[in-house]
Amino acid sequence: MSEKAITTDTYKLFPSPRNVHREIFSNEVFVPYPYALIDLPNFYLKGRASLFAACRLADMKMGQLVTCELEADAVKFKREFAPD
Repeated sequence: MSEKAITTDTYKLFPSPRNVHREIFSNEVFVPYPYALIDLPNFYLKGRASLFAACRLADMKMGQLVTCELEADAVKFKREFAPD
């Protein structure tokens, strides 16, 4: 059975089963592409990061949330991410 959903003040999150780190880090990047393939190791981030399927509670927009330990990694992900 899949993991339980995590609800924060902003999102309802479903952890990716491929996450190495199963934590929600402070630097968040929401991408409104629920079906885009995101392979975090290919971004060569310096710190820890995790990926979640996400529902943004404010507007119920579905997408994915990448959380990063380092702010520089969040900036790099935003810059390099291109939806399929």
